[in-house]
Amino acid sequence: MLGNLAGVLFDGLAYGSLMFVISVGLSVTMGLMNFVNLAHGAFAMVGGYTCAVLMNRLGVPFLLTLPIAFVVSAVIGTLLERTLYQRLYRASALDQVLFSIGLVFMSIAIATWWFGPTQQPVRLPDFLRGQVRVLGVDLGIYRLFLIAVVVALTAALGWLLERTRFGAQIRAAVDNQRAAEGLGIDVNRVFGFTFALGSGLAGVGGALGIDVLGLDPVFPLKYMVYFLLVVAVGGAGSIKGSLIAAMILGVFDVAGKYYVPEVGAFAIYALMVLLLIPFPSGLYGRTR
Repeated sequence: MLGNLAGVLFDGLAYGSLMFVISVGLSVTMGLMNFVNLAHGAFAMVGGYTCAVLMNRLGVPFLLTLPIAFVVSAVIGTLLERTLYQRLYRASALDQVLFSIGLVFMSIAIATWWFGPTQQPVRLPDFLRGQVRVLGVDLGIYRLFLIAVVVALTAALGWLLERTRFGAQIRAAVDNQRAAEGLGIDVNRVFGFTFALGSGLAGVGGALGIDVLGLDPVFPLKYMVYFLLVVAVGGAGSIKGSLIAAMILGVFDVAGKYYVPEVGAFAIYALMVLLLIPFPSGLYGRTR
């Protein structure tokens, strides 16, 4: 019983780690740029397909595909931000939602036409496969790898946003664009880099998630609610909030599906309601 509980807890943390890697970019764009980007999962799908193509067709090692997935997703995100997204920064939330959901369906159609409707297979390298036994509990090596990635990513993002000049420029541009421009900050460029960062992180998450979540053309729509849950519960713009929310939701989702499979994903929706009642802006969200 205790072994099963420890296994469920570990799998939930690993699943939450994956949700965090993908969702933290959405938290950045929604919280720091005030843009409701429901097409965030499409950038994760781009990273996933980049990884699958590089591994299956070109024989590129898995770990090497991750930075490439980041770059490809970031470049595509930058192109879309420069040509389309920036036209809607001052638009209403409804306009942003309608625009981004349209991009979701366009990405699904393009992926289906290009890669077909089937799941994309990816074989992990041998050193990331199998299990290790820790204190009598079998832990998946790849899931340990996911948790390690989250630790490194959280530290890097916290340093970037809190300790660097670029992070200070982002915060200044969000708080008061006109004053930031008066101080010589190129707000347009800052927002472009921020969007590219969020898109690239989503791409890395999509590549990491192929073995756990699967990859097919409906990926952006299938997991859209999960990404939004992490941001809503954690608080838009908060890295710490997104991390804690992803871990809590990951553990409850895995536990719910394991112990009460007839309930399914309802457990995390009930948890979301319970958490948002006392924290309507999220666990670490800013009150407006």
